[in-house]
Amino acid sequence: MTQTERPAKRLGAKSQAHNKKDDAARHVRRFMSSYHSPRLSLRIYLAPDVFLGPGKADLLQGIVETGSIAAAGRRMNMSYKRAWYLVDTLNGYFDEPLVVSSKGGRAGGGASLTDTGRAVLECYRRVQEKTEAAIKSELKSLARMGANAQK
Repeated sequence: MTQTERPAKRLGAKSQAHNKKDDAARHVRRFMSSYHSPRLSLRIYLAPDVFLGPGKADLLQGIVETGSIAAAGRRMNMSYKRAWYLVDTLNGYFDEPLVVSSKGGRAGGGASLTDTGRAVLECYRRVQEKTEAAIKSELKSLARMGANAQK
């Protein structure tokens, strides 16, 4: 890490507790609002209060694509504070930070994934793909039995 790069800053305990409060409900509403057939939502619990799921994976992918935590969060209709909180949570769990940011200024700031961040994102996507492939037929069965199945 160079001098201009720094791990994402840690938020206070009060902010972390508030953000965790409705996280699961918000995830379910967002996930289910756009689907009408059974889908998989994979959350990997890393610790009692830390998990890696589709939202955090999408945020990491957004940082890769935009070079900015704020821009990645905006693409997901997420506040800047919320995006920083999610990055901070991940950075705090792993031995090495997943995301580093550089200060703004004339050249502009930005953020990028570290090698560890890229490895974590790639690992999550592989687990997601393998899980979806493994349960594909069961999801089709659930869709056929569902109340909203087209007859």
